[in-house]
Amino acid sequence: MTTATLVTGGTAASREAAIHSLLDSSATAVILEGLPDGHPLLDTSAFPSLQLSRIAPGCLCCTGNLVMRVTLNRLLRTRPERLYIGVASDEHLPALRTFLQSAPYDRLLTLTDDVELT
Repeated sequence: MTTATLVTGGTAASREAAIHSLLDSSATAVILEGLPDGHPLLDTSAFPSLQLSRIAPGCLCCTGNLVMRVTLNRLLRTRPERLYIGVASDEHLPALRTFLQSAPYDRLLTLTDDVELT
């Protein structure tokens, strides 16, 4: 099972910085909503075991559901130990958590407490 953590709030840069501070040597996948401001902290050359996917801004449980599902499925095929999902707004966080706890993801993911930035 992959341990998944939702990181929400703040700016795209602050979510990326928060995830950066949580990285270790384990096989990790990251899905980030929003594009970097030109100075990304997460770089696969600096973290060889990192799989990084960026999704254009938009609600991941509404408008981005198909994009989110495809991206998530691709990443989970590689069986990462950790998964961080950075989302801009906590407005639909319950819907995103429900999506991640429904089949088939309920057998693939263990959700942790969210990391909420202010």
